[in-house]
Amino acid sequence: MATSFITIKEVPISNNCPECFNNTGLKIIYKQKFVETKYYKSITDTITQDIICDNCHTTIYPVRWTEDIERVVAYQKKVLSPKTASTYLKKRTWVIAASTILTILIIVSLLIYLQL
Repeated sequence: MATSFITIKEVPISNNCPECFNNTGLKIIYKQKFVETKYYKSITDTITQDIICDNCHTTIYPVRWTEDIERVVAYQKKVLSPKTASTYLKKRTWVIAASTILTILIIVSLLIYLQL
């Protein structure tokens, strides 16, 4: 099972970085969890957020957030429109399901025919 994250939104913010104090390099990156197996692909409801400074190349963790950054993150979270959770069944799954149903139908029809 391969689990990865798809970037759904990247927002530059003009707050001061708590590390380098520059006000042009911060951005919030929202990612949504994507799961792929041999049988299906699925987009889940799990959303992560990271704040990264492009100037000092550091990740700003919630412990270091200022009140201004918290307000911007809260607003951006409200206006975020993630992809809807969905599951796509692959061809292999459909073949297995169809062959299983066909096998069951054959067995049931043979049992009915032999009892008559």
